[in-house]
Amino acid sequence: MKRVISIAIVSLVILSLVLVGGVYSGNVTKAATKEGKITIWAWDPNFNIAIMNEASNRYKKINPKVKFEIANMAKADVEQKLNTVLASGVKTGLPEIVLIEDYNAQKYLTSYPGAFADLTKHFNYKDFAQYKVSLMTLKGKVYGVPFDSGVVGWFYRSDYFSKAGFKANDLINITWDKFIEMGKIIKQKTGKYMVGFDPYDGGLMRIMLQSAGRWYFDKNGKVDIANNPVLKEALISYKKVVDSGIAKKVSGWNQWVASFNNGEVASVVTGVWIIGSIKAEKSQSGKWAVAPVPRLNIKGSVNASNLGGSSWYVLQNSKYRDIAIDFLKQIYAKDIDFYQKILIERGAVGTYLPAQKGKAYTASDPFFGGQKIFVHFSNWMKNIPSVNYGLYTYEADSAIMAVMPDVYSGKLSVDAALKKAEEQFKNKVGQ
Repeated sequence: MKRVISIAIVSLVILSLVLVGGVYSGNVTKAATKEGKITIWAWDPNFNIAIMNEASNRYKKINPKVKFEIANMAKADVEQKLNTVLASGVKTGLPEIVLIEDYNAQKYLTSYPGAFADLTKHFNYKDFAQYKVSLMTLKGKVYGVPFDSGVVGWFYRSDYFSKAGFKANDLINITWDKFIEMGKIIKQKTGKYMVGFDPYDGGLMRIMLQSAGRWYFDKNGKVDIANNPVLKEALISYKKVVDSGIAKKVSGWNQWVASFNNGEVASVVTGVWIIGSIKAEKSQSGKWAVAPVPRLNIKGSVNASNLGGSSWYVLQNSKYRDIAIDFLKQIYAKDIDFYQKILIERGAVGTYLPAQKGKAYTASDPFFGGQKIFVHFSNWMKNIPSVNYGLYTYEADSAIMAVMPDVYSGKLSVDAALKKAEEQFKNKVGQ
């Protein structure tokens, strides 16, 4: 009798699990046959919008009943509109899918609990770069679909470096101190600056921090500025770059891009997304190559980092939520060929790891002297340390940059500058 009861209990448990699983995943599975209209908010017509158009066209072959409305807005407009609607508490007027920059992901998830769909059970997140997954995880639940990587590379003019006596292997796994030493030699032997550099832009600061697995906030999201040894080393490196004379000072994006397009500088250290701008100067084809980003002269720093990047999020109360999830699942977590196409056409390095075994990722690039650059980016991406971007990355960035003029002039020591920056940050955000 006991055996019969046991079998019955086990059967009920199994049946329950099947039913629960069936209800949960079944809605999404059946979504592939449903009618609906997926609205998407994003920015950048030549990158995000173009890629979403490609993705939607592919999904329409799976489910011809679905229509798409892909709204192209400025990034600031997407953020303002999303904030306004979510803050009002209104559950209508939102898209099915929205693009969110990784730096701001935790701010949205924390500020608007319940606004975004929990996607934990819908995707195999082991298939994505883990540093991206951690950015969209809150209290053990994952709310986004990782999209493009901001994996950083050191793009350099091989003709300038060769003239200065450097070979490709000389650029592998070096520190920022070595980078500055090489820059001085480049300047002496070629007359070119090592980099175009805006001393009041925090992009390079964030690259340095993430290479050592630290940020403006600790792993629990608490401010970590005044006594942060990695941030201190980053500020010291910024001052060394300015004092060394290897950097051509620029202001803003246009001047920065012009500095390498017109041949004034010998290298660029930034995210992989810059490839399109480098290639825009076609006369330089064959003269560029890529090496790993330098690391900080501090224990734990690695020759891999990230700058920027964004991911897709589904709104919990959107009308066609299940179809939206199925769309992201079918294309962004399954379609290998899709990732090959957006890499070739848009330079988009996705963070879906199985796609990186495709042909596009192993192709040589004539512009970069035949180098298989995406093989390198794929490998570096896997080594990017995870950090907690916290809720106020840009506010912390701004506080640091505000004290840098006094660091450059010597009016403030680095320690005093960090202390002042933390005080200013706390006053600004009310912490």
